[in-house]
Amino acid sequence: MAVLLGVLALASPDILARKVLFSACLSLLVLSCILMSLAQRYKKSNSATVSLLADFIGNDSSPSFLTDQEGEILSANVAARKRFTKDIEDTISGTLKNTLANPSGIVFRLQTRAELEGSAREDLVTRKGHIRLVVHQAGSEKFLWRLDDVPLAAQQAEGPTLPMILIGRTDAVLYMNEAARKLAGGRIKTLDRLFKHLPVVPGTVCDIAGVEGPTRALVSEVDAGAGRRALYLLPPGSEPMVKDGWNVFQDLPVPLLKVCPDGRVQSYNRQAAGLIGVALKDEVQLSDLMEGLGRSITDWLTETLAGRTAQNSEFLRLKRTDKEVFVQVTLNRVTEEGKPALIAVLNDATELKSLEAQFVQSQKMQAIGQLAGGVAHDFNNLLTAISGHCDLLLLRHDQGDPDFSDLVQINQNANRAAALVGQLLAFSRKQTLRPETLDMRDTLSDLTHLLNRLVGEKITLTLSHDPVLDPIRADKRQLEQVLMNLVVNARDAMPQGGQIRIVTECTDLEKPLERDRVSVPPGRYVTVQVSDDGVGIPSDKLQKVFEPFFTTKRTGEGTGLGLSTAYGIIKQTGGYIFVDSTVGTGTCFTLYFPVLEHPETAAPAERQIAAKPTGKHGDGVILLVEDEAPVRAFASRALRLRGYTVLEADSAEAALKTLEDASLNVDVFVTDVVMPGMDGPSWVREALKERPGVRVVFVSGYAEDSFGETQIKIPNSVFLPKPFSLNDLTDTVHQQLH
Repeated sequence: MAVLLGVLALASPDILARKVLFSACLSLLVLSCILMSLAQRYKKSNSATVSLLADFIGNDSSPSFLTDQEGEILSANVAARKRFTKDIEDTISGTLKNTLANPSGIVFRLQTRAELEGSAREDLVTRKGHIRLVVHQAGSEKFLWRLDDVPLAAQQAEGPTLPMILIGRTDAVLYMNEAARKLAGGRIKTLDRLFKHLPVVPGTVCDIAGVEGPTRALVSEVDAGAGRRALYLLPPGSEPMVKDGWNVFQDLPVPLLKVCPDGRVQSYNRQAAGLIGVALKDEVQLSDLMEGLGRSITDWLTETLAGRTAQNSEFLRLKRTDKEVFVQVTLNRVTEEGKPALIAVLNDATELKSLEAQFVQSQKMQAIGQLAGGVAHDFNNLLTAISGHCDLLLLRHDQGDPDFSDLVQINQNANRAAALVGQLLAFSRKQTLRPETLDMRDTLSDLTHLLNRLVGEKITLTLSHDPVLDPIRADKRQLEQVLMNLVVNARDAMPQGGQIRIVTECTDLEKPLERDRVSVPPGRYVTVQVSDDGVGIPSDKLQKVFEPFFTTKRTGEGTGLGLSTAYGIIKQTGGYIFVDSTVGTGTCFTLYFPVLEHPETAAPAERQIAAKPTGKHGDGVILLVEDEAPVRAFASRALRLRGYTVLEADSAEAALKTLEDASLNVDVFVTDVVMPGMDGPSWVREALKERPGVRVVFVSGYAEDSFGETQIKIPNSVFLPKPFSLNDLTDTVHQQLH
């Protein structure tokens, strides 16, 4: 850079620029000289330090190494070069690879401790015996390593070395000495290759599948530090039983514990060790293994020994970190050598507890569904009164009126509330569906434009259809709502962008599909898969995604009703919905719809939209029966505004009393379905015996399906769901009259 500035200075015609460039050139030259001098000085100092330390370890009889912070060997003494003639490499870890089972982890662990404490050491077991690896920090970036052989009595004694297996926290085999390799016929990675029964219980005689045939050995365990354990295989000896005869119970297929009165575990068999896990050891407290009793486990043991408990069996949860396990613990009192003790018989109750939780969950969902349906009915009555009276006010105000915009806002928010109530009804499967014959390809084609607007620019939406897709029967509007909910959820799961795939195809199930506690019967189905590449759903939350008000989104980003609404719509349609998800990979929702067997008869004529009648309003007598006073007030005013003559009744009994007048001519009954006392269909059937030609309009906050069969048996009847507007009511009455 300095040379470049000098050349530019010579080439510049401007004297001022030439001076500035020459000044910069000289400054860079001076700075470069200073840096080179400092680097040379540091290099000499570093070389002197390395040389001094190398001389210090040079004549040491034990192999020693000088390394930098990255583990690269700066110097090795004569003993080290002699011992590691063929193995010596650039790093300390590489040099020890044929000596230690996991040199990188050991070197990192010791060096980290040395940086904190100044020095560290660890005794290690190798195939050639025990060694001690010591490290000292020498300055800020250098470390001195020393390797010492540790003489053992077992190595010095005459006779063969005991087989030794070093295992880690997960019971993976880290190292085997020569005797163990000879017994197993080579290096093994898991204990099940050597031991016939797992887990291995220290202090017991175990069956071993040796290379020369089956044999037995007494297993002794020694703590090797850092979560590792050394298993020594000793001759079983002439005594067949140890631990006061507890070996008799080792092969029983029932988990057993022997517990002291103070809660300490004295003995256990192999089945108990497998059920409880690695935390089970001699002298461990029972309260350290289990929880969930609701009181002190020691008190429970004391009461059992004293005979004061009504039942000796309790359900407890094991304190395992790898999985959730419930056990049923049954205590039995025994006496050994005049001292009381307890034998605990364990039974794995995880599946039982899981079934219990599922049953409680199904009861909760059913209760929430009933609550949602009831709340929706009451809200529909309120919304009918609010939106109805708002319609009446709008008739008296034109667009130039100052109050007109406020009334429009009230009307619009009432409609939004009605949509929310519709979601509650969808979850409780009590909404009114208008099924029709649908081709999923046409439905998705009509919806594609809206879905593309929903997903935004960072996300790609792709559709793939089966060339031959059978028709299904469903409510198109509700099905579109389901698809939009699933696509919106997929979009929210990919804040950085990605791809959403919608795949439709026909699937034939030759046998029932058992999944998620649901059995899908055999048959032909149209499946719709909506998948994404998002963050995924954790497995512990996957079973809760269809619960109302449960959401994985942050506060304020979701109501928790989207998937529960989709679930309710799919189930009410007669279909099935399943979810698969992997954290970090994505989520896939799969919908199953039964194929329509006879599409030519799928669309009944009564569901077709009829042309509006051409007659005039106001030429009929209406009997209005409604127990809710605000709804009745709005409906009567709306009908009178259209010129109809309205007779009001607040109950079915009052309506029948009014009809006792034979001279009274009534053209249409407008009645609520659910009322105190006699319900709507019941009194209408009674009234039609004397007036068979009267037409009927049923209104209800519940779904039409809740009394659909009853309505079919009543001629000339239609259903108007709440909440309804002024025009909905008057047009329906008008259609019935004409």
